[in-house]
Amino acid sequence: MSLLASADPTLWAAIQQEANRQRDGLELIASENYTSAAVLEAAGTVLTNKYAEGYPGKRYYGGCEFVDVIESLARQRACALYGAEHANVQPHSGSSANMAVYLSILQPGDTFLAQNLAHGGHLTHGMSLNFSGQLYKAVHYGVRESDQRIDFDQVASLAREHKPKLIVAGASAYPREIDHAKFAQIARDVGALFMVDMAHYSGLVAAGIHNSPVPVADFVTSTSHKTLRGPRAGFILTKEANAKLVDKSVFPGMQGGPLEHIIAAKAVCFLEAMQPAFKEYARQIVANARTLAETLIAGGLSLATGGTDNHLMLADVTPLGLSGAIAEKALDHAGITVNKNMIPFDKRKALDPSGIRLGTPALTTRGMKEAEMKKVGAWILRVLKNTSDEAVLKTVRGEIAEFCRSFPVPGIE
Repeated sequence: MSLLASADPTLWAAIQQEANRQRDGLELIASENYTSAAVLEAAGTVLTNKYAEGYPGKRYYGGCEFVDVIESLARQRACALYGAEHANVQPHSGSSANMAVYLSILQPGDTFLAQNLAHGGHLTHGMSLNFSGQLYKAVHYGVRESDQRIDFDQVASLAREHKPKLIVAGASAYPREIDHAKFAQIARDVGALFMVDMAHYSGLVAAGIHNSPVPVADFVTSTSHKTLRGPRAGFILTKEANAKLVDKSVFPGMQGGPLEHIIAAKAVCFLEAMQPAFKEYARQIVANARTLAETLIAGGLSLATGGTDNHLMLADVTPLGLSGAIAEKALDHAGITVNKNMIPFDKRKALDPSGIRLGTPALTTRGMKEAEMKKVGAWILRVLKNTSDEAVLKTVRGEIAEFCRSFPVPGIE
């Protein structure tokens, strides 16, 4: 019997229920994935016992000789994977990685230019209720209404008008590959620094499927989960000239002791992403997303930008007489996990928007390919066209649970 099951059966039961949910359902949240058993093992080690404020070779605590090896390994592997000059692997999340960059180069009240949250951006790109929108003056660019693609004419115009100190590229709900070089040129033209938040597509960049922002950006932030398939955490890549500035902002600027057990798990995921199998995995993520998108379009759904280049898609469910919240709930009842999401130029509110966001990283990790994506798409359409029919939802849930038995979840089975 598990020690945790014996010591805290209530907590253990909830963990087992979550494991069952992950095993028996279809995980289509674009920002989620399954780590390898090796990443899970590293995250659960005795490293959680160790305080290690500071950096390798410059700690404020004794007994750090072994965590120094581990953190140095993570930094070296991150640099090798992305071709970066310097890596800070201590941020606890993508949001804290972004905060660290802002603290490095912006003063309260400074202006930065980033993508509108309602057009696919992120909370930390200047949303009014977020620290980034409260501390700094955020100016937002968006997508064109005609094709929902980033409006680079607007980006350039806003940059010339507002003279931002920083321009931010990257998004949490944008289904197309981002042209980092175009952003970099606009930043140079107005004398701005350039940061890319590649959290969502970091794995695609690591595998060479998408263009890398590292050569053209002053700062690159990312999470280590999502398409990279590591632990839930963040990291920062930058030029050597900015290394001390970034490191100082992370510690002592905004964080105390780093989570060395999670840093060890990052080191594992960086190593995994260097393997040939990961390149094939990333290629399959995109192939699966395109197949799923085509299936949904053929079934009557409208997708933002008309499709996808990456791991995610935004579907407008209002033509079916639904809202995003209703669609999310019905799909969840049927064993399909997605999240409600605003679509560009949405007329509805954020808590009950017009769309849902779907992604293929987790299902691809389970070994599903194009043929399976067609089945998944058919189930999604069946549920969305029968959201109030409990019998249909129950039948689909049973079919999905049976289907999932053929696709084990790493670390669970």
